Amino acid sequence: MLIRDYIKELILESINSCHKNGILPIFEIDQIEVERPQNTDNGDFAVSLPLKLTKVLKSNPLEIANTLTTYIDNEKANIVFDKILVAPPGFINFYLSQNWVQKQLEEILKSGKDYGNITKINPKNIQIEFVSVNPTGPLHVGHARGAVLGSSLASIIQASGDIVSKEYYINDAGNQIDLFVQSVYSKYSTLIGHEYPMPENGYMGDYIEDIAQEIHDENNSRKLNEKEIKPIALDKMLSNIRLDLLNLNVEFDNWFSEKSLFTSGEFDDTMNQFKKDQHSFSENNAIWFKATDFGEEKDHVLIRTNLEPTYYATDIAYHRNKFLIRKYDKVIDIWGADHHGHISRLKSALEAIGVDRSKLNILLYQLVSLKQGDDKVRASKRAGTIITTNELVEEVGSDACRYFFISRSPDSHMDFDIDLAQKKSSDNPVFYIQYAHARAFSILKSAADEGIKSNKGNIALLGNEHEINLLKKFTELSEIIQISADRYEPHHLAKYSLELATLFHLFYQNCRVIDEKQSNEISSTRLKLVGGFITVIGKCLDLMGMSKPESM
Repeated sequence: MLIRDYIKELILESINSCHKNGILPIFEIDQIEVERPQNTDNGDFAVSLPLKLTKVLKSNPLEIANTLTTYIDNEKANIVFDKILVAPPGFINFYLSQNWVQKQLEEILKSGKDYGNITKINPKNIQIEFVSVNPTGPLHVGHARGAVLGSSLASIIQASGDIVSKEYYINDAGNQIDLFVQSVYSKYSTLIGHEYPMPENGYMGDYIEDIAQEIHDENNSRKLNEKEIKPIALDKMLSNIRLDLLNLNVEFDNWFSEKSLFTSGEFDDTMNQFKKDQHSFSENNAIWFKATDFGEEKDHVLIRTNLEPTYYATDIAYHRNKFLIRKYDKVIDIWGADHHGHISRLKSALEAIGVDRSKLNILLYQLVSLKQGDDKVRASKRAGTIITTNELVEEVGSDACRYFFISRSPDSHMDFDIDLAQKKSSDNPVFYIQYAHARAFSILKSAADEGIKSNKGNIALLGNEHEINLLKKFTELSEIIQISADRYEPHHLAKYSLELATLFHLFYQNCRVIDEKQSNEISSTRLKLVGGFITVIGKCLDLMGMSKPESM
């Protein structure tokens, strides 16, 4: 159980005791908020409930706080807390027991890579769909932010106890794909001595020529027509996207083809369901969804007058597949901020086919700007107009890309500082965190060279301020995982990792682990603490999808 939940349980039991003993009148509690005070003099946790109960109970908040504290189960509280104090104007402050904090180190070392994971009795089956870029060009830095956000969030939600599936939706049907194929064929036709004009609004960039050249080199014994080139060009573009994502340490459990919605008949089934339930109508040779029946300001086109389905219609069919065919309990879609207007109308359509709209969660992320020095980086050397993901990874590495992208809230615009990401100093949070991990391994190696083993350590000796602060920070991991998962905000984990690294560096500077002037028992005990740090910071790096260097 998380400590916050333990505190809530203590408070609820106290309230029930007050009710049974007639000390307080019966009242309903909306929620009990447990906070971490910025000043640790005010405890490790604080409850402000008495302040909220003042109007309900018509009593002084300090009196309410004292009453609730008096009826807390001391035997149960003393397992975790050293003391529970009331503070003006009506806070109940909880102070962790040093003995309990020390014992958590053994639990960390015992749990290993599973430390911090949360177990749920009834886990939800959750799908996270992200990136899903049309396979018509290379990934740019905006896509990279969504990719890192999605893969990190998937790992965090998995650690929070739910079952997660990561999916890429391949838009392999429609006009954009046709334009892409025609663009490749135009370049290919030049290579075989046949002129085929570049389509209006066709795709430019060196990558189109590269794909055309590869197709020509692999099929130089015969000339291919546009129809033959289509699956080859599409497969090559998807392979390039997969490679771009792998370079960013992003992988998917499933790649779902838009085209399969048509070949399987699921698209027609979806449109027929709208017709059967009288949620669609025909007007001017087009098929419309009666979106105004579900709270929308206007109705929306499903099938155009040329009988071509809209992107909106295929998206409805795709989400019908997620909920009604594959039966996910919850779906999280990660989109760029420019898709904001699509959220409400998609949820309305899902409601029309019998899906609870609250089961679909849309996470929007804002734009990314790159800067180097005082200048904005505006153009790609290869693609001509955008900075590709691969170019950024080549500049700063995948670890820096991942950390920087999740270090900010998704709904905030970010300036990606290339110079900072390249620095080999404590100014760069990526270097600072990974150096702490490498430093810890260096300590273990030095201890092994000296013949000092951690199994002889006595955790009761960990009483130094820096040791206790580090131990307390360890115990926050599950809480951070839960908060990040519940709010879909991996930046809490990034912030926690930096704080954890800072406390470790302070511990290293103030507490000698290997010192001939101190007993081997103290060294062994501190080695245990170093081992605990490796476990916890390693877990953070794993969840963020970053490497764990043992030397730097």
